Amino acid sequence: MKDIKKLINIAIEASIDAGKKIMEVYENGNFEVEIKSDHSPLTIADKKSQETIMPYLEKTGISVLSEEGKHLSYNKRKNREWLWLVDPLDGTKEFIKKNGEFTVNIALIHYQKTVAGVIYVPVKKELYYSDGATSYMANLDDNLHRKHLQKLPLANQRNKNEKVIVASRSHLNEPTQKFIESISRHKPVKLISAGSSLKFCLIAKGEADLYPRYAPTMEWDTAAGHAIVKTAGFNVYQADTGKELIYNKEDLHNPYFIVK
Repeated sequence: MKDIKKLINIAIEASIDAGKKIMEVYENGNFEVEIKSDHSPLTIADKKSQETIMPYLEKTGISVLSEEGKHLSYNKRKNREWLWLVDPLDGTKEFIKKNGEFTVNIALIHYQKTVAGVIYVPVKKELYYSDGATSYMANLDDNLHRKHLQKLPLANQRNKNEKVIVASRSHLNEPTQKFIESISRHKPVKLISAGSSLKFCLIAKGEADLYPRYAPTMEWDTAAGHAIVKTAGFNVYQADTGKELIYNKEDLHNPYFIVK
């Protein structure tokens, strides 16, 4: 077996360094937006983050599958025991809106299961990660060193008589609203909107109970958050079958899912 904690520390360094590059573009505010073939937006920040992350992960000897990278064919990657799944800038729409709700996602996959992962929130200098056994949240100081390390979920005093549901800021569609209505028939519901993989972070912290996703996502959107919620005591289930999400599939689209 690989030393997962050592690998995740490399991924943490990569995500923080990438976050610095993203923030340089974000604070400058003068960037062009390209539209990719799948109609999703792309900025220079996505590219700079990708360029920053790759040297870190390449030195581990593990193949990388990244949203902004050149993809290995399924025949070449299907039998890989280990794989990195990367979204260099998750929430590009939120980045463009300048609302701060974007992240860097890096996950470690072992035989189609996500086993550890990192989510870094550059604007808040917040770091969430799973080392394969435990999930943590940390704030970074001005020198981008970890401080205030806390295990997840956090102890909180929120109202247990209501269900807190977190939903996508950009994809609150009719199927999601129907799911929310089905829950509200049995218990009062509080709805929180959030962008990017921050929704997984809210579940992992214990600040939300459910994250339903009835809209398209890719494997690199969810793998890091999946790892973090899993070692915090939650999981990600396919909406139609109830089975746990898996990765490194031939089709990199995820099925609809529920995090709880």
